[in-house]
Amino acid sequence: MPLFIAFAACALAALLASSALLPEPLYWVLKPLTLGLVIAHAWRRGVPAAGGRGALLAGLLLSLAGDIALLWPQQGFLPGLVAFLLAHLAYLFAFTRGARLFARAAPFVSYALVAGSVLAWLWPGVPAGLRLPVLMYVACLAAMAAQAAAAWLQQRGTPAEALARRAATGGLLFVLSDSLLATNRFGHPLPAASWWILLSYWAAQWLIASSLPPRRPD
Repeated sequence: MPLFIAFAACALAALLASSALLPEPLYWVLKPLTLGLVIAHAWRRGVPAAGGRGALLAGLLLSLAGDIALLWPQQGFLPGLVAFLLAHLAYLFAFTRGARLFARAAPFVSYALVAGSVLAWLWPGVPAGLRLPVLMYVACLAAMAAQAAAAWLQQRGTPAEALARRAATGGLLFVLSDSLLATNRFGHPLPAASWWILLSYWAAQWLIASSLPPRRPD
């Protein structure tokens, strides 16, 4: 609980700094620090030698690299995109520990339809040089979220269901966050965009980290 309070306070302060309600330079410190607290939360969970835990931690560290890159929205966009693409591949591998890849078709079909619809709508606004990286990123993001949902469906009725549901919800929120980010960047500016994007992003990462089993009861 103390770690969650620190995480929530740090996230709120970062949001205030992003809106110039606190000194803007604080955002450069608080945004990476917020995800650092998520990493600390994940580090305290799971079986240390488990492959899924290592992949999930790798995904969080790659996300941190992406967060730092995106502090420079123009120059850092492509490096940040690549870092998050690799993070989603790491999460995808982690979620195959709960169910084999494509164990359930429905989540993959559903997320493919959602991702394809959003991409088709925003495609005219995506610069030509970014179209291939964006397409690859969307495919990895949708696959990660779909695999998390498939693992949850596979674990229903078992003791692991609650943890798998956290990962599935985290995957859904990640898709929401990136859809908002893409809309704001390639489509139409959104009011209070940074608040909606970051709140859904940080909630997604906290839930994904919380999908690791606790070493002591939650």
